[in-house]
Amino acid sequence: MGFSPRQSRISKRKKPRRAPFERRIIRSSLWLAIPGLVTSGILIWLQDWTSESKLALLFGELLICGLIVAAHHDQIIRPLQTLANVVGALREEDYSFRARMAVPDDALGELSLEVNKLADLLAEHRIGAIEATALLQRVVEEVDIPLFAFDPSEALRLVNSAGERLLQRISPRLLGRTAAELGLKTCLSVQNASVIPLRFNRDARWFVRRSSFRQGGVPHTLVVLSDVSRALREEERLAWQRLIRVMGHELNNSLAPIKSIAGSLHARLSGTTLAAEEREDFERGLGIIEARAASLNRFLQAYRQLAQMPPPVLKKSTLSPLVTRVAGLETRIEVKVIPGPEVSVMADPDQLEQMLINLVRNAAEAVLEGPPSKSPSEADSPPKNGFEPTVVVSWKLLEKAVDLTIEDNGPGLLNPSNAFVPFYTTKPSGSGIGLVLSRQIAEAHGGSLELTNRPHERGCRVRVILPRPAL
Repeated sequence: MGFSPRQSRISKRKKPRRAPFERRIIRSSLWLAIPGLVTSGILIWLQDWTSESKLALLFGELLICGLIVAAHHDQIIRPLQTLANVVGALREEDYSFRARMAVPDDALGELSLEVNKLADLLAEHRIGAIEATALLQRVVEEVDIPLFAFDPSEALRLVNSAGERLLQRISPRLLGRTAAELGLKTCLSVQNASVIPLRFNRDARWFVRRSSFRQGGVPHTLVVLSDVSRALREEERLAWQRLIRVMGHELNNSLAPIKSIAGSLHARLSGTTLAAEEREDFERGLGIIEARAASLNRFLQAYRQLAQMPPPVLKKSTLSPLVTRVAGLETRIEVKVIPGPEVSVMADPDQLEQMLINLVRNAAEAVLEGPPSKSPSEADSPPKNGFEPTVVVSWKLLEKAVDLTIEDNGPGLLNPSNAFVPFYTTKPSGSGIGLVLSRQIAEAHGGSLELTNRPHERGCRVRVILPRPAL
């Protein structure tokens, strides 16, 4: 069924514009007043009065009628305008306006009451939303895990303080940059709940969790990073401890009879009639067996320290005399101590001292290997004259921790990733547990230990972060 051209033209005609509400009120008031004016005008004109009196009376009646119409208009329009202003203020999120004449048992008053109640409710919700937002922002800022929010174009829109510390930049320099520019592209592409390294902190392992939310109708991606390096290292340490216990049990069962038999055979050599050359060979062989058994036993006892280290007994300890005492224990070279601010830490003094002894000894042994010209990059160059082995210990205060640094000018690390692997050592007489034990002590105190090559100079840098006691 189609429409005719005439019907189409009719349908396109605009509807007649409706008169404004104020004009309709005035029109309605006039239609109510006109019958009375006409009737009273006829009655006045039929009276036996002078024309001037009749006109004056009619004029007065018109004036009074106009005043009544104006008052009626004001009584209806003004409250509605007030309500419109209040609703407009609510739309602009200004909840300070209230409607007048808000009284019960009155139609317009009840409407004003409801509008005022709506304004109170919106104001309450607005305050609640502001407080909830402020609380959420505070919680996000206080959470010690990095949080990032990216829009659909992978541009950063939100970052908390932990994220700023991870990226080592403040939020104004981060917001608007893409995930690829920030080195977080992998966080958006890997499977959710994955453990990954990040390019700016390869020693750490980060557990990535992603979720979606909408802001202003636009979907965003929330990325939460958790540093699981310490947990993974703890699991690794427990695995090493179990391995060491098994190895220790088996080795002890073998070392004791080997050492005993070697000693018995060595004692019986004196009563034999062997030739001098044969006797010497037997004595040398048995001596090697006894020496290697004793060396293996010492090796095993060293690893038991790693497997059986007790938890620290924390007490308030002053850092300066502890560092000075440890530096004085190293007699092969002079360890320079750069005094920092006076500070105390909650630590086990014995374990903390053992950790510092291990680190200072490692630094001293590194610089005593020779000048840095013997590093791989300069292996073919001649030694530098005037090389002075240097080990420097210093510390500074952070917001809630102490940053203790030990630097040396030795050849540096050839393979930093193996530095904290148990059993791994580059020293002929090393056991491979010094650094592992030191990091274990630092983490048992709630801190951390980081070993890196110095960025612009030869040598190594050890950073030990220890928490300060709350004031």
